[in-house]
Amino acid sequence: MDAKLTLSFDEEVIAQAKKYASENRISMSRLVEYLLRKVTTDTYASLEDYPISEWVSEVAKGAAEYKTKAKSSKKQRDEYYESKKK
Repeated sequence: MDAKLTLSFDEEVIAQAKKYASENRISMSRLVEYLLRKVTTDTYASLEDYPISEWVSEVAKGAAEYKTKAKSSKKQRDEYYESKKK
């Protein structure tokens, strides 16, 4: 079953991705789904470990920039204790 998801991207990245998807006769939804499936089916230690193929690099300009939120010390502590329960 398909479900909807709202994402926000830089306008230039969207334009390039739409062009890529159109040229390869795939919808943006299926392109994003494919990329998410690739990322979530393997185990990687960090975002930098993800294998980025050439065609993904073609739709982005410049180095990848990952924006993450710092975890609070309470959140880190809770995750640590939760991991020890397993």
